[in-house]
Amino acid sequence: MTGTLVLAGTPIGDVADAPPRLAAELAAAEVIAAEDTRRLRRLTQALGVHTTGRVVSYFEGNEAARTPELADALDAGARVLLVTDAGMPSVSDPGYRLVAAAVERGVKVTAVPGPSAVLTALAVSGLPVDRFCFEGFLPRKGGERRSRLREVADERRTLVYFEAPHRLDDTLAAMTEVFGADRRAAVCRELTKTYEEVRRGPLEDLAAWAAEGVRGEITIVVEGAPQTGPQDLGPDELVRRVHVREEAGERRKEAIAAVAAETGLPKREVFDAVVAAKNAARTGPAEGK
Repeated sequence: MTGTLVLAGTPIGDVADAPPRLAAELAAAEVIAAEDTRRLRRLTQALGVHTTGRVVSYFEGNEAARTPELADALDAGARVLLVTDAGMPSVSDPGYRLVAAAVERGVKVTAVPGPSAVLTALAVSGLPVDRFCFEGFLPRKGGERRSRLREVADERRTLVYFEAPHRLDDTLAAMTEVFGADRRAAVCRELTKTYEEVRRGPLEDLAAWAAEGVRGEITIVVEGAPQTGPQDLGPDELVRRVHVREEAGERRKEAIAAVAAETGLPKREVFDAVVAAKNAARTGPAEGK
């Protein structure tokens, strides 16, 4: 019989938030794969748990190499517990490769539900929570970051991001540029910890605040794009939307069709706007002006 892979959520701040089942699974696991074995040791001490299983490190640097070893242990019938530093494994943390390998081999995969920075930030943000998208971490390079943001500039669902504190000011500045200065957002810092802070306001104001320097674990929640009707969209906006889709990898014909569908405009109108912009760019400003 094959074993079982258990994905265990761990506290994102306050250790008292640990689910009761976590202690039982830590004590029963035959193999514990931990993102940081030192943090695991501190967690088990805080919970008063004595582990008897083999503990191995499983982090971004060795995830690909260690996955086959853990998958073999599951094939041999072991109960493998996967924990990361905080929150649920595989959500912007190591784990996806092992889950995929277990599923491919027909191994049972289950989870110990636990705290989630994504859902906690969303709940306290004060922004719509009925529909949302989790975008994880943005690219570190400025150009790639802006390109990724442009892909979701027209997304009407609430957006949730993780960010490192030393990049927060650059990220909020880029969001202000791409999403607009008045788009509402919330920066959630050190959730459930002693110095928890939730700062809400327009992106422009949050960017100015972050420019002074911010510390701690950061989750950003951004309001979705407002609904617009065909009468609100000029040729420049249509061209911008087509270019966003092209930068994301769509062919121009597909991008034009998609923009027409989302705006309710005829494809010919979107096409004409793109062609006019292309001709204007080719000819440049008129001479003598």
